[in-house]
Parts: sequence; C-alpha cells; structure tokens
Amino acid sequence: MTEPVEAGPEGLAAWDARVRARQLTVGIVGLGYVGLPLAQALTFAGFPVVGFDIDGEKVAALNAGRSYIKHIPGDVVNAMRQGGRFRATADFAEVAAVDAILICVPTPLTRHREPDLGYVTGTAHAIAPHLRAGQLVVLESTTYPGTTRDILRPILESGGLRSGRDLFLAYSPEREDPGNPDYSTARIPKVIGGDGEEATRRAAALYGAVVVEVVPVSSAATAEAVKLTENIFRSVNIALVNELKLVYDALGIDVWEVIDAAKTKPFGFMPFYPGPGLGGHCIPIDPFYLAWKAREFDVATRFIELAGEVNVAMPRHVVERLAGALDAQAGRGLKGAAILMIGVAYKKNVDDMRESPALRLIELIEARGASVAYHDPHIPVIPRTREHAALAGRRSIALEPGTVAGFDAVVIATDHDAIDWPALARAARLVVDTRNACGRAGLAGPTIVKA
Repeated sequence: MTEPVEAGPEGLAAWDARVRARQLTVGIVGLGYVGLPLAQALTFAGFPVVGFDIDGEKVAALNAGRSYIKHIPGDVVNAMRQGGRFRATADFAEVAAVDAILICVPTPLTRHREPDLGYVTGTAHAIAPHLRAGQLVVLESTTYPGTTRDILRPILESGGLRSGRDLFLAYSPEREDPGNPDYSTARIPKVIGGDGEEATRRAAALYGAVVVEVVPVSSAATAEAVKLTENIFRSVNIALVNELKLVYDALGIDVWEVIDAAKTKPFGFMPFYPGPGLGGHCIPIDPFYLAWKAREFDVATRFIELAGEVNVAMPRHVVERLAGALDAQAGRGLKGAAILMIGVAYKKNVDDMRESPALRLIELIEARGASVAYHDPHIPVIPRTREHAALAGRRSIALEPGTVAGFDAVVIATDHDAIDWPALARAARLVVDTRNACGRAGLAGPTIVKA
C-alpha cells in the first residue's frame, strides 16, 4: 500500500506525479463487460490493477489466465497478468491497499421499470469499512442525476471520512461498445464530473493517462446526465425508425433502402436502423432512469415514454409478420410450426445477451404454439437471466443445410458476420429478416420477408 495523498494543491501535485510514474494502484469493482476492458486499458497503460468481483468463478478464471468475454481473449488476460500487474479477488478488505476505486457494477430496472441500485449500494457498503484517506472513488455505472451525491456519498462517508476532505468522489460514465474494433476503452473520450473541483482533477489525471481525451464537466450530476442523454438520443431515434418501418411497410416501401439513400446527405441526417427491439444493458434501461427521476419533479418525459412503448412493441410486430408470412407462403399458422432463430445476442458479433429482444421473441413465438430452436456462433448456451429464466440451458444447434430445411421458417434476430447468409437463404423454406442481413448480402425473393 502506498502512502495516502493529502488534499489540497500539494496533494494534487503528488497525485499527478504518481500518475505520471504509474505508482497508483487502481481497484476495479465489477469485472464484466465494462470493468474488464477498463482493467485491460489501465494495465496496458502501466498501472497495477486489482479487480474485485463477488463471482468467485470469474475471479478464479482471470487469475488462471482465462477469459469469459469473447472480445477479450485469454492471451490478453495473460498479458495483463505479466509481472503481477493484474490480479482478481473477492476479498473487499483489499480495497484498503489501492489508491483509486472504480465501480463498474450493473444498474438494472425492477419489474416495475424503476431503478434498481442494489449493486451500487451493495458495493458502497462493501468498500466503506476499508476506505482510507486520500483515495479516489469513481462510479461508472449508468444512473440518474444525483446518485453519486445523494446515494453513494453518504454510504462512503459513514465511517467518518468526508468527500472533498479525506475522499475524492467522482462520476465517469462508461461508454463501452462491446465488439467494436474501432473504439476500445482507451480510444473513447471520458466524461468526468467530481464532487468538487479537486475530485474532478484527480479523476481527470488518472483517466487522462489511459484514454485519448478527458472531458471534465461541472459536477457528478452533470456527468450522470451526459450518459443518459447519449442513450436516450439513441432510444428515441431507434423508436422513430422502427415506427417508420411500420409506416413504410404498409406503403410497400423498404425502410432500409430509404435510410441508405437518406444518409448520403452530408448534413442534417444521421442514420439509425430498425430491428426486432432494443437490447444491451444501456438503451433499453437507461431512459427509464431519467423518466423515473423526472416524476419526482412532476416533469413529463413524453418522448422517452413513447420511444419505450414503440421499441417494446417491436417483438410483437415481428411475430405477427412471421405469422402472416407463414400463412401466405405455406398456408399454415404458428401453432405446431418449427422455427429457427438466428442469433440470440443483443447485437452482432458479441457474446452479450443482456436485454436481448431475441429472448422475448422466443417466448412470444412459443406462446403461439410453435417450437423454437436457435443458432448463435457466439452463445452456445443461453445463460440464466432474471426476466427469461425458463430459457436457461437451451443450446445452439449446428447450422447445416439439411437442418435448416427442416424448419418451417427462419427468423434472423441478430446479424452475426459469421453466418453464411446466401447458404442460409438457399436452405430455408422461409426467412423473416429483422436486420436486413439478406438485403445487405444482395438476397431477395418471395421466401425472404423483411420484418
């Protein structure tokens, strides 16, 4: 454990010097799709990192050089561990030995679509007894404005340390895009808002040694609002194109062709694409955090609520499209039909199933009396999820021409690059494509239906 860095100008100068010398030890709480890439970026930037997680299997895997996230392979984990630069632990008493604690835990919704901050408060209570003067604590989990100040700070101060005097508390929203080869953690600018100017400067110094750019803002609440704004922007625009898809389909117009032509305009237009519903941990969840907080101030969030309604309704639209296509092509309904789902990850080329609309699609299709099998090259087995526990344990089937031909219809829910779309289209009796995967491959015909 290094000596604590005091507050004030001299302490800030000492902090900056330790950052430059890579003499600060960084602790990361939560080693999932946010925490592990952050640990990778910090380790490769030269900082010693201790990863904390309550999942003993994750801890054991990382300490053995194994990864459970596809885009961070085992050789990367082994490179992180070289020279003792990275290790994982489930012992939160070791928080006392680090200089900065970065919290990267989930912030889901309850069944009533209200914020569930249980992981954040649980983490705060776990680390609070082990905090020492001079440490920096940064929350990265997406949440509503005021969480860092009103929820996290009182718990961390419960042992007598005070933010701005003994501790330095900040918020810096995660901006991970799993599977995106162009924007790794280190190449994405980092927004930082502290509980006081010194906390902002300390957090900016640490992150500035790792990422391409830091963007300081006036407060933690402002930084929290930045993250929500980014994802609400996407949610509203995706809802818009999903609604346009329904309108243009009724008019006999291909919405993907419309978007491809519209995006040639060099200004004033940004392309968003329709799909079977929203997935991932951010876009389906984050807008409701702000909508919930807004109700406290009696402020209506009509765009957010409407976008949520449109996006949540999309799986039902896909099922109706599937049922209509089966009737038109084969003269049969969904009851008793065998359906093959292509992809259960929430987006292409990742092994991440959080909030995937494919799970809802499976449930809706089977509720209509059909049976559903799936193929996903990135997800061999559906893990247990809170909302779709009954689907846990299902296994991906092999994608072979003879197998595909045995299904009444194929539904493309996720457009993974590893799929041979022409071969799939040739083998299938009927394809219902929610991602325009066939269209992008130049495939068309009466047995390919866009949904």
